[in-house]
Order: sequence, then C-alpha cells, then structure tokens
Amino acid sequence: MHWKMIYLARRNPALAPEDFAQAWREHSALGRQCRNVQDKVLSVTQCARLLDAVPAGCSTDFDGVNLLGLRDRQAANDIWSDAETLAIMRPDEPRVFDRYVRDFTLVASEQVLRAAPLKGPHEGPNAGAHAGLHGGLHEGPRGDAVLVAFVRRQAAVSPADFQQALAQSASAWADARCVVLNTVEAARPPGYDFDAIVEWWFASADALRLALQTQPLRAGAAADLQAGAAAPLQTGAAAYLHAVCAMQDTVFMATGVSHRRP
Repeated sequence: MHWKMIYLARRNPALAPEDFAQAWREHSALGRQCRNVQDKVLSVTQCARLLDAVPAGCSTDFDGVNLLGLRDRQAANDIWSDAETLAIMRPDEPRVFDRYVRDFTLVASEQVLRAAPLKGPHEGPNAGAHAGLHGGLHEGPRGDAVLVAFVRRQAAVSPADFQQALAQSASAWADARCVVLNTVEAARPPGYDFDAIVEWWFASADALRLALQTQPLRAGAAADLQAGAAAPLQTGAAAYLHAVCAMQDTVFMATGVSHRRP
C-alpha cells in the first residue's frame, strides 16, 4: 500500500497569488537540510492553483495542493515530531501559508485507478519526472496538470457504495492520463473533514481546461444518475460524485505542477 500526505493549502494573505508558487518552492528547498525528511518523503508534487481561465466549478478559495509520497504509514506520524523539521521548516511555514502545515494536511492511502501510459505524445517538459512504479503498476508520466477533488461521503451512502462510485469516476474524463483515488484516514484537521481525494491528471493546463469544457464539473450531473443508480456518464462528468458525495462540501482544485521531485 502506498501512503501519502496531502495538503490543501491557502497562501499567507501577504503574498500575491502569483508569488505563492515561488515562495512554496523556497519553503520546499529547506527540506534538503532535513535528513530525516528526505528519508521519509519519497516524492513531492506541488500543484499551484491555475490563476488564468479557471474552469467553472473550481475553487479559488485555496491556493495549492501538495502530494507527498511517503516511505510508509509511520512516516506521517514521525514527521510532526522530527527535531530538524520543527527547527528548520516549521518556522518558515507562516511566511508561505495562512496556518501551520499540520493544520491542513491529510493522510491517505493511494489507489491508482488508471495508470498513465508508458509513452505518449503529449507529455509536458516536466512530466517524465513522475514516471515509475505506483501501486504495483508500471506507469508513465502523469502530466503537468491535475484536477483534484476533495470529497465527503453523503451520510445516507454506505462506505462500500462510496468507494465503488469513486472508482467508477475514473471514466469521467477520457483524456485524463492517470486517475488516482486517495482514501483519507479518520484523523483530520478541523475544517478538512474529507473522506477521499481524487486526482485526474492531464498532459497540460490547456488539456485540463478543454476536458472541463467538454464535460463540466457540475452542470447537468444531477440528471445523469437517478437514485444512485450506476450508469455511464452522459452530460455531467462528475455524475458519480454527485450521487454519493456531499457536493456542497466538495472542493475541486484545477492546478498545474509548480515543483516536483524526484
């Protein structure tokens, strides 16, 4: 099982939106001084919110999503008490974010629903950096843009039906190179009570925008599924989500990769 820490971040209000990604990269660079963090965090993918031509239905209330691949589940606990992290990275957090990182971080297990093709003509210049083995699947470059949905299960929906519907949502956008379902652990910061996080990866920001124009996030979705019945998506790309998620609490983030390692 692959474990991740996932941020849903707001910038320090003193930072202009266009300055956030650079400040975030500077903050990430401090991690090179933390040997224990380098051992526990296997990959970093910082995804800054698209500032131009934001697709309809996507949030502008947050500024970025961070996807951290972990060595194991225990690493998520160890990081918060690591002496180097507390001394080097934590003091810099208020410069970049509106609160401390621990207060907007979720721990989740990853399931790859659609693996990125090993080769393709549309990879962006940085896409290849994320190729490799994920969840037992040999996978190619995921892409340079990702739509991320932070979702909460409707109270009347069983956990099993919730997971099934989220798995079916992999078909929402045919042009998505890769689709990932992250199941969030029960311990969550206040205000971040999400049950799952879904990633749809695209070759570029333009490809993401085009996909959401063709299959919008919210319009017409309620008519696609009746009484939670599983049916192919018709006019609403997020119809499966509408059937099982508390949509008033759902956050869609249209983002582009601003930094990644390795």
